[in-house]
Formats: sequence, structure tokens, C-alpha cells
Amino acid sequence: MSDVRHVLVLPDRDAAEEAAEALGERFALDEEPRIVRDALAGEDDAEDAQWLVVLRDEEERLAPEALDAFAHEWDGWREEP
Repeated sequence: MSDVRHVLVLPDRDAAEEAAEALGERFALDEEPRIVRDALAGEDDAEDAQWLVVLRDEEERLAPEALDAFAHEWDGWREEP
């Protein structure tokens, strides 16, 4: 079994939370996406921190192109695994 993850990078926590909820509605996900703060942003950069929405895709069912389009709707992007 593979451990494939997709990471969507969003501009703020609100966008990340809303996108994570919308992802569950649009795509048939086996589990809820995780939301984490970008570890590269220091404590002083909290306002500028990016938020990551992490999706597990062990069955490799999620098309990268569809996730790219979805992330773009939220002013974000998908990082390559």
C-alpha cells in the first residue's frame, strides 16, 4: 500500500478550514484532510503564515489536475508530492 499525500497550500487558516470542508464534499475522501500551519513560517510571521491542507490518497484516486483547479479556487496551489 502506498502512502500518497497531496498538500494544498492556502493563504490563511480560514481558507484552509473552508477548503478542507469543501474537499470532503467535492471528493469522496476516506478520511478528513488535516490542516497544519506551514512549519517554515516563524513565530513572528504568524500573519503571513501559509496553511497546509494534507490529503491522504492511498488508492491514488484523486487527479492532480482536479486538485490543482480546486486549490486555485481558494487562491492556493498544490505542492507536488
